[in-house]
Amino acid sequence: MWNDTDLLRNDSFSCASPSVEGYRYFGVLLGSAVTIVGTIGNILTVLAFASDTNLRTRFNVLIVNLAFADILYCTMLQPVSVDSYLHLQWRGGATWCRMFGLLLFLSNSVSIITLCLIAMSRYLVVAHRTSRCARLLLSQRGVAALVVSSWVLGLASFSPLWPVYVFAPQVCTCSFHRTKGRPYTTVLLFLYFILGLGFVGLFYFLIYRKVRVASKAFLKYRPSQRSSKRKPAEAEGTTDDSGISAGTSTTQSCEISNDAVGTAQHKTKALEGNSEVPEVSKTTQESPNVSNVVKVSSKPSPVQIQTTPASTTGEDSEFKRVTRMCFTVFLCFVGCFVPFLLLNVADKANRAPQVIHMFCANLTWLNSCINPLLYAAMNRQFNQAYKDLLQKAVQPLTKIWRSQRFTTGFR
Repeated sequence: MWNDTDLLRNDSFSCASPSVEGYRYFGVLLGSAVTIVGTIGNILTVLAFASDTNLRTRFNVLIVNLAFADILYCTMLQPVSVDSYLHLQWRGGATWCRMFGLLLFLSNSVSIITLCLIAMSRYLVVAHRTSRCARLLLSQRGVAALVVSSWVLGLASFSPLWPVYVFAPQVCTCSFHRTKGRPYTTVLLFLYFILGLGFVGLFYFLIYRKVRVASKAFLKYRPSQRSSKRKPAEAEGTTDDSGISAGTSTTQSCEISNDAVGTAQHKTKALEGNSEVPEVSKTTQESPNVSNVVKVSSKPSPVQIQTTPASTTGEDSEFKRVTRMCFTVFLCFVGCFVPFLLLNVADKANRAPQVIHMFCANLTWLNSCINPLLYAAMNRQFNQAYKDLLQKAVQPLTKIWRSQRFTTGFR
């Protein structure tokens, strides 16, 4: 096993060991698959956003930012890791090793910050969409500032560790030294991986609570299908699949204003619930562009409800699917990194077999290639955009194949 002094004096940059001679080929195959799938998938995500007007929303800017962080890793860093596993040696020298370590943690930190921003935006749409702070953060300039800030913050956080980025033989890659950077490295890991991911989980828990309360309130006062047919609502606004409406002053069609929560149980905000959740608003003047408003009478007479048409329920259902997709992305990120983090905490003396360290490190690779697969599986708009892009890419090859087949048949 290696101790901390060996890590600093490891001028040969070798991680060769009889215990990993056979395992390295698994690492090479896995790393190659991550490079190919991650690079193609994340580039498709960026191209889908750029080419499909339906995907060009403020919320999806955060999805694209996450894709850029994954492209940085899959395209630039993962092939280097594959080379190190193949030769069981770092072949880039000390300077590139430091650069590799910095870019590695920059990519991871931007991913975590972006996951926090995605969860926060989901929560703001549910709970505080009409507040001034939420409107500012969810505006075009606000989202652009958040994206730029994620990269600036990540770079500022891990740049001071430049002198202590070294080759770590137990995982056959470059990282910061386990003890030389303390206590700064301990604080960073706590802020990003514990506090940051903890806040993401908290935001989704709060979303879940509000949705459950709103769903129960709506089910209690849901009108009959006959009355809903009598009073169809007119759609006046447009809302993208992220739940952020096109107008800056409108609320999400499935969101209920805070005034409705506070009175008599005039009932709570509903975002998704049972896929037929309407929006409640105190007055139409407060949200002039809101579609499908549920009007609560101030008189003691029975509650008068104007129900939502199929278009609004479709928006609510789409918002629910997008939120579930984002939560799944978060769970996958946690699942990829938790084994590696727990192993490093439990095995401070590096007594665990090297192959265990390498396997847990390999699990973190998957995080950079799995997101496009989740988008394709859980978001119909991204799924269709991927198909369109792939068809356009295959068309020239199909034409060449058909022309050659025609020429051969003619001869």
